[in-house]
Amino acid sequence: MSDVKSPICHKLFLLIFVLTMALPLRAAERVEARWESLNQLTSGQRIRVVLSAKKSYEGEFQSMNDQSILIREATGDETFSRASVLRVSSKVQSHRTRNTLIGAAVGAAAGLGIGAATDKPGSFFPNGGKEILTPIGAIVGALVGFVIPSGGWHDIYRLG
Repeated sequence: MSDVKSPICHKLFLLIFVLTMALPLRAAERVEARWESLNQLTSGQRIRVVLSAKKSYEGEFQSMNDQSILIREATGDETFSRASVLRVSSKVQSHRTRNTLIGAAVGAAAGLGIGAATDKPGSFFPNGGKEILTPIGAIVGALVGFVIPSGGWHDIYRLG
């Protein structure tokens, strides 16, 4: 019976692996060109402003109105007119550790399941599949969780 399960489990594992790798690493987000969306920013929040001259500035958000945005850089306050701003992005906290731990848990569970399905009672090493594939699955899962992009900059306002 385990001879029949073995090819099915290998195919299932391969399918799960391919689907996991084929998933987009970051869902495409559509950002509307609405200046009012900057109202969600809080004073002191880390932002990046890209101007129509392709020059970018990073600093802490201070305030905004219908015509401009004010940020505080290390060199002082900078005001940018609405007409010159192409994009405003905010810094988002990284979740790399969380993703790594979730990936390790999922990988260990998958390794344990596949190992249990491939183990053969009465063989020299009857629990070898579980004992070998569980930590391998955990390592592979942790690596996949680690490389998934997390945090970084997320656009709040974008023209074009």
